[in-house]
Order: sequence, then C-alpha cells, then structure tokens
Amino acid sequence: MKNKSVTMRLFRYTKPFAYLLVPAFLSAVISVLLSLYVPILVGRGIDYIIGKDNVDFPMIKHYVIMIFISVVLSSVFNWIMSFLTYKITYRAVSDIRRDLYAKFNRLPLGYIDATPHGDLIGRMSADVELISDGMLQCFSQFITGIVTILGTLAFMVRINLNVALVVILITPLSLFVAAFITKLCRDRFKEQSAVRGELTGCIEELVGGQKVVKAFAYEKRAEEKFGEINGRLYKCGVLAQFCSALTNPTTRFVNGIVYAAAGIFGAISVISGAAGAMSVGQIATFLSYANQYTKPFNEITGVITELQAAIASAARVFAVLDESEEVPERSPALPVNADGRVEMKNVSFSYDPEQKLLENVDLDIKAGQRIAIVGPTGCGKTTLINLLMRFYDVREGSITIGGTDIRDMKRQDLRSSFGMVLQDTWIFTGTIRENIAYGRPDASDEEIRAAAELCHCHSFIRRLPKGYDTVVSDDSGTLSQGQKQLLCIARIALTDPPMLILDEATSSIDTRTELKIQSAFAKLMKGKTSFIIAHRLSTIKDADVILVMRDGNIIEQGDHRSLLEKNGFYAKLYKSQFQNNA
Repeated sequence: MKNKSVTMRLFRYTKPFAYLLVPAFLSAVISVLLSLYVPILVGRGIDYIIGKDNVDFPMIKHYVIMIFISVVLSSVFNWIMSFLTYKITYRAVSDIRRDLYAKFNRLPLGYIDATPHGDLIGRMSADVELISDGMLQCFSQFITGIVTILGTLAFMVRINLNVALVVILITPLSLFVAAFITKLCRDRFKEQSAVRGELTGCIEELVGGQKVVKAFAYEKRAEEKFGEINGRLYKCGVLAQFCSALTNPTTRFVNGIVYAAAGIFGAISVISGAAGAMSVGQIATFLSYANQYTKPFNEITGVITELQAAIASAARVFAVLDESEEVPERSPALPVNADGRVEMKNVSFSYDPEQKLLENVDLDIKAGQRIAIVGPTGCGKTTLINLLMRFYDVREGSITIGGTDIRDMKRQDLRSSFGMVLQDTWIFTGTIRENIAYGRPDASDEEIRAAAELCHCHSFIRRLPKGYDTVVSDDSGTLSQGQKQLLCIARIALTDPPMLILDEATSSIDTRTELKIQSAFAKLMKGKTSFIIAHRLSTIKDADVILVMRDGNIIEQGDHRSLLEKNGFYAKLYKSQFQNNA
C-alpha cells in the first residue's frame, strides 16, 4: 500500500469533523499573527530607547501593555486551536478503533486462526496509538508551522526586501534536509511497526501459556526467543530513532545559517545608513522573525517523522481492514427451520487446498437424534462441527437444516439455533451471573440459578465470596478448569436452544461430577438433535447414531451395540480404551 494512498485514507477519517477544521485553522492564524506582532512591538519599543536620558517611558509602557495583550490573546487562540485539533484527532482515532473492532467480528475464522492474536491486539492498541500521535502532531504543529512561515516571510519582506531575499534563498536547504530525513525514516518506522507486532504476539503467546512454559522448563528458550525478537526490535528501533534524531541538529544547523545571514546583512544595512536602511529596532524585529521563520522547519520535519511512524502503523491497520470478510449473506436470507433434521451431501472441505481433509461426506440425521462423532485426533470431527456452524463454508456439496441450505440462512440465526459447549472454556471478566447470562442478558435471577443448579454449579458458586456477584475472568485463579466448564454448560442450559453441540464438553470434569452432568445433559438433549464429540467412548453408549471418522471420512456408522458386533475400527477403539484402563 503506497504512502500517499494510506495518508489520504487516514485523513478521510477526519472528514466528518471537517467543520471543526475551519475554526481550528482560523484560531491558528490569529494566534500566529498575534505572536508575530509581538516582535514589531518590541522593535518599536527599542526605537524609543534612543540613548542615555533619552527614553520615552510613556511609549515604552504603551508597547509593554500591547505586548502583554498580544501574548495573552495569542495563548487563548492557541488553546482553542489545540482543543479543536485534539477533538478532531481523537474522534477520528475512535472511528478507526471502532471500524477495526467491527472488522474483527466480520473476519473469517481462518484469518483469526492463522494470525498471531498478539499481533492483532498490537494493531488495535500500539499502532492506533501511533496513528493518534502522528495526526495530533500534524494538525497542531503543521498548521501553525505553515502559517508562521508565510507570516514571517510577509513581515520580513515588508521590513526589508533585500535581507528577506537572502533568507528566502537559503530556504531550499531546509526543504532538502526535511525531504532527506523523511525518506530515511519511512522504511525504518515501517520495519519497527512490523517487529513490534511480532514481539506483542510472542509476549501474548508466552504469558498466556505460562503454566506450560514452566511445566516443560521452557523458560530459558522462551527468554532466548523473546531476546531474539527484542534484539531485532532494538536494532530497527535504534535506526528509526537515530534517523528521527537527525531532525533536530540538522535543522538547527540550517536555522543557524539563516539567522547568521539575516544578522550579517541586517547589520550591514544598519551601518550603511543608506535610504531605506533598517533601524536598530527593525533589525531586532527582523532577527526575531528570522528565528521564528526557521523554527517551523524544525517542527515540520519532526512532524513528518512522526507522520511516517503513523503511516507505517496505519498501513498495518488498513491491511486488516482490507482483508476479505466472511462470505456475504445471501439475500434474501431464509428463516431457520430448526426442526432437528440435518443433512450433508457430498461435503468436501480442507483448511489448506493442498492438504485434503473431508472428502464427499454424506450424512442424514433425523430430528431428535443423538449423534456421537468419534475417531482419532485430526480425523475431522471438530471440522465437521465448524462447517455445521458456518465458522467455515464448505468447498463442495451442501449442508441443510430442516431442508434449507445453511448458506441461505443468516449466520446469526443459524448459530442461535445451536447451543455449543467447547473443550476450551471461555470466561470473560465479569460476575458469575453475567457469565451464565451471556446468551440471555435479560434472564431473571431465578432462571440463572435454575440453570446453575441443573449443571451442578450452584454449590460451588454459593461458596464464593460474593456468590453470583463474584467477579471472575478466564485467566484468574478463582475457578478451576472444571468449574469454568460447568459455567459454560450452564450458559447453554439457560438459552435452551433447539439443537446442541458438545465438543469434549466434560473433558475437564472429574468422573463423579461427570455422572451428574450426564444426567443434566440427558434433560437438555431431550427431544433435541445433539452432536457429541467425545474421546471417552463410555460416555456415548446411549447415542442413537455413532459416526466413526478416519482421515476425513465416515468409515462406520451405527449404534454402540451394532458397531461392536461389526468388530471394526470402533470396536478396536473401544476395546483399547478399556484394556488401557484395566
């Protein structure tokens, strides 16, 4: 993505707030003009100090008052300009964050699964913050800098054209320096943003898996991995900051040349005493302008450097915003007829086109049946569920519910027809009550308690410090993994959906509690089509149909008794578990 297009796209976010730009610009102009008027007042005051015992104190007092009023008014308008530019910047950045978060919810799971979560978090936080800094610098210092340059030029030309031309002729040197440093910074900041995202991903991964890191004594290797990425960030960060640090000394050097030239030629004009020569007060004013004229070049170069970092970060943010979204909903979407009938015809799917997974899967499930899906790891059990929920779309074939292709339904309507309990639990930061009511925020306290009692949560919730008002989170130590899973099951019990998906739903629960949960599941699944993925085959004996999968295909199908009588792959799996447990 080219810098120009990124910049234009970035500033399009300020378009809704363009009405604030006019007063901000006018405030900047008034503030700068008042600050530029001060040197004129100073110069005039100096001209009233003619010599010893020859000072016009009333006029000096007048100019001191004028200077005070000008400085105060300049500060007031500068505050107004800053307030408006802050408002524009933070509203625009707020919209960028909103669009980015909304995009996360529309991205296909394939992209989320393939991208380090820490990198995505980094784009939402660090990169957007850099965009904010760059835009703020641009609006505040860039506007005042341009107005200052034009204003000082106009005043210098008015005071003395010849000396002003000397200053103008040296100006291209400042522009050359600014262009050189800008080009130098661009690639460095782009590389820094990319490595920073990689480091954020590494930290998120290692901190999130800290127990595993310690369990496998991986600390040293984790430090080495972190150190390697951190070292690369250090190198590119130093280069980026070095290029950025060149701004101040180089522009100050050019500023010194401009100031010296103005002083020399101004002094010659005063000494010459020719017609149109400057007075001592005017040369003091001119030198003040020469200093003010060069200062914005320093600031603008710094702004451009900040803007390069912002553009590099914006490119990373826009890269996410430009990612392909989930396949659009078909219009008009058909209503979900969740009567429990599910059919798959010639379904083929793979995450990687070069690696086959599911091939020509056919399945016909009647309403109210309990379907158990078993097989070795990686055979496609969870993939089958992902397709059923439309987390991914089939490459070939079709899946229908109640006779309607799921691609003709709204994803939200389809997914609300299923209650899904995963092997990996997820508890968000909030109270126990809020976590159980995640799918039904309007549920009453009695309904929440009934769901908790059904799933055997109520007893341990009651022992917590604040009961149902206890604040928990996914990474806190307040709840065990098994308790978290019980809360996830209670969450589904509260919504009471017409169909259920249980993906290793009791994997983190002890055997005694599992027996209680099985009875809860029996009540939940009554009259509902249910899909059960389980490695412990003893838990699926009562399933109406057991699908045995291997290498992406359904190789056996039937109930527990008939599959054992076949003495096929399922029988071997079942016997191996009990032989291992013996």
